[in-house]
Amino acid sequence: MSLRFPDPEQRAAIAAAARQEGVSMQEYILSAAYARATAVENTFLDAFRESMTRSGDVFAAGPGTTDPSAEQRAAEQRALAELEKPEAGRAA
Repeated sequence: MSLRFPDPEQRAAIAAAARQEGVSMQEYILSAAYARATAVENTFLDAFRESMTRSGDVFAAGPGTTDPSAEQRAAEQRALAELEKPEAGRAA
């Protein structure tokens, strides 16, 4: 793994964090990347489970009752707005 950093301050900050953790820079970077990927995966799985629950509720309700109520539409709009909100610290 090539550890080239165009910004010397960024390299110094990562090196200091790695020293504080007592690991190599490579191990520190790989651990951070794995933690980020795991967090993204967990966010996706949580949203998927919520979606499955909502879908299950609709199918359990039976035919003719699938028209969402005003509160359901509002909840869906809030959920959509939450998903579209940019996350702090998100990589571009």
